[in-house]
Amino acid sequence: MELSRHWRLQDQRYRLVGEVCDTCGVKIFPPRDICPECSKPAQELYTFSGRGEVYSFSTVYNAPAGYEEYAPYTVALVKLEEGPVLTAQLTDLGDQEPEIGMPVEMVTRKLRTEGDQGMIVYGYKFRPALAAAV
Repeated sequence: MELSRHWRLQDQRYRLVGEVCDTCGVKIFPPRDICPECSKPAQELYTFSGRGEVYSFSTVYNAPAGYEEYAPYTVALVKLEEGPVLTAQLTDLGDQEPEIGMPVEMVTRKLRTEGDQGMIVYGYKFRPALAAAV
């Protein structure tokens, strides 16, 4: 990945920034500029809370090239509180088994090391939601 693209995608990778449709109010992730619901322009930025729940999941045992060292790992469809469903790796599970409906929260973690100079690429993953402090 060239450095300029890395910085251009930074908000999407670190803060879950998408868009909201000015016409119908649908929240969109990743940003698309055109609302998938009403086909009108959607250019207002929206930062998602990063909270959601596991909609579905699968464990990868035979990882694609470049990710073999991370296998096995769990990938989930996460339904955000605001509506969109996105794909992300589940992390920090420990001995806990993932479950459909499990509350999760976004965290920033290392995705991979890239290039001759070993640029570390970070991005979002989801972990089981921590209980709110009482």
